[in-house]
Amino acid sequence: MPTDADLIKFGFDKEEFGRIAADNEKSEEFRGSEIKTGYPAPARRYRLHYEGYNISIEEPYFWNLHYLRYFGGFSRIDKITDVFAAAENSAFFGANQQRLGLQQDKVSQFLATIGKMVRELFQLVREMRILDERMSYYVDSFTKSPSAASAEITLKGIWVDLVEQGAKNPASVYGMAREVQFTTLPDLFFSTHPQKQEDVDIVVERERGQFNRKVREVLARKLRSFLAWKEHTFEELKNRRKFTLKYLRQHFEIIKMYMTWVRPYLRNIQRLQLDQSKTETADLIIAFESSMIEVEILAIKGKESDKVKQCILMHYLFRTRPEMSYSQEYQRGPLHLGRVEMDWRAYGWTDDEIEKYKKMKEHEDFQLLGVIDGSVKAALEALGDELMRYLKEAGEQFEEKKEAPKPAPKREGLFMSVIRGFEELFTSFRVKKEVKAATKRPSKTDMMKLAIEREKAESDIKKFMWDTYHHFKKQHDMLNW
Repeated sequence: MPTDADLIKFGFDKEEFGRIAADNEKSEEFRGSEIKTGYPAPARRYRLHYEGYNISIEEPYFWNLHYLRYFGGFSRIDKITDVFAAAENSAFFGANQQRLGLQQDKVSQFLATIGKMVRELFQLVREMRILDERMSYYVDSFTKSPSAASAEITLKGIWVDLVEQGAKNPASVYGMAREVQFTTLPDLFFSTHPQKQEDVDIVVERERGQFNRKVREVLARKLRSFLAWKEHTFEELKNRRKFTLKYLRQHFEIIKMYMTWVRPYLRNIQRLQLDQSKTETADLIIAFESSMIEVEILAIKGKESDKVKQCILMHYLFRTRPEMSYSQEYQRGPLHLGRVEMDWRAYGWTDDEIEKYKKMKEHEDFQLLGVIDGSVKAALEALGDELMRYLKEAGEQFEEKKEAPKPAPKREGLFMSVIRGFEELFTSFRVKKEVKAATKRPSKTDMMKLAIEREKAESDIKKFMWDTYHHFKKQHDMLNW
C-alpha cells in the first residue's frame, strides 16, 4: 500500500496547516475505525460487498467492465493491479506452482545464456582492439608517414619473436649473431627497410654493399622472409577483422533478442508469484481450499482536447473458494466462488496525474525487469565508446544528436565589435528573462480554468458512478433506491 511519502513523491499532496501533507484518503473501513487507505482522496467513493457461496464471483468484474465500456463510453480501461495468493494445501496452489516452476526454468536458462554472451562480448571487443592496434603498424609501415620507420621496426620485432622464436632459435637473427658471430646482423636487419619483396636485393646491395657477402646474403634472406610474412599476415588480419566485426554485431543482436525473449517470462513470473501480504491474513487458511485475488482497473473518459479526464478507479478484493473443474477435452481450470469487495472511486485527473498514479503503483512491483536490464546496461556501458564505435562500423543504427554547424567567425572593425558586445549583453538579459518566464508557475487565470474544468469533470463522473453503483445493485437483486 502506498504511504504518505509515496503520495507526496508522485504529486498527490495538499497544503494542510501551512505545510505539505499527503492527500491520503481517510475512510471508515470497519465500524468505529478510520484508517488511511493509501489512495488519493477521491471526489466520491462507493463500496459494496457481494458474497454468495453458490455463484461465480467472476461475473461482477465482467459486469462492471461491460457497463463501463458500452454504457459509459469509457474507451480506455487500464489494468493497474492483478495479484493473488492461494492456500498452500489447495489444488489451486499446486497448479499455480507447477506453472511458475516452468516459467522459472525458462528464465534461468535465458539469464545464464545472456550472462555468458555478455562475458564473450568483452572478449570480442578486446580482440577487436588488439586487431586495430596490430593493423595500425601495418598501415603506417606501408605509407610514408613520419612513424613508418618505427612501425616497420615494431613489426620486425613481432616477426622475430613469433616466427623465429627470438634468441632461443640458433637460426634466428639474434641466434646467428650469437652462434655464427654475425654481430652486425640484428642492427642491419632492423635498420634496412625495403618496401616490397622485389626490392630486397637492390636495397641490400645499394645500402649494405660494404659488408661481408655472407652477411648480405643472410640479411637478404631474412628481409625476404619478413616481407612475405608481412604481406600475407596483413591480408589475413584484414579478413579476420572483417569477420570479427560481423560476429560482434551478430553477438550484440543475439543478446538483444534474448532480452526480448526473457521479458514476457519475467512478467509471467511476477504475476504468478503469490502476494505474501495476502497469505498472512486471517481470511486465508492453509488447510482450506481458499484464495485471495486483488484486481484494480482505471477507466478513463474524455476528449483529446480536455485537460481534465473523467476517471473511475475500480478496486476488487476477492476471497474465493476455487473449484478445479474439468471442462471439454479434460481441460482443467478453477471456478472461483465466494466473496468480493468492490470499491468505486471517482477522480478528475489530468493526463499527467494519470501517469503519475500509474508510476506510483508500478513503484511497488515489476522491479525484476529493471534489475536485468540494468545489469546488461551497466555491462555495456563498461565497454565504453569502443563497443558503440565498432557496432556503428558494422552497420548498427543508433540515434545521434546532430549539432548545427557554427558559422565561421567574421573579422569586424572596432566599431562593429563594440556594437556586437552591447548586443550580446542585452541578449543575455533577454535569455535570462525568457528562462525565468518558462520556469515560473502557471498564472491564477490558468489555475482557475483548470479548477473549473476539474470540478465539472468530477461532477459528471460522480453522476455516472452513481448510475453504475445503482444499476449493479438493481441487476443483482439488492436493495436499491
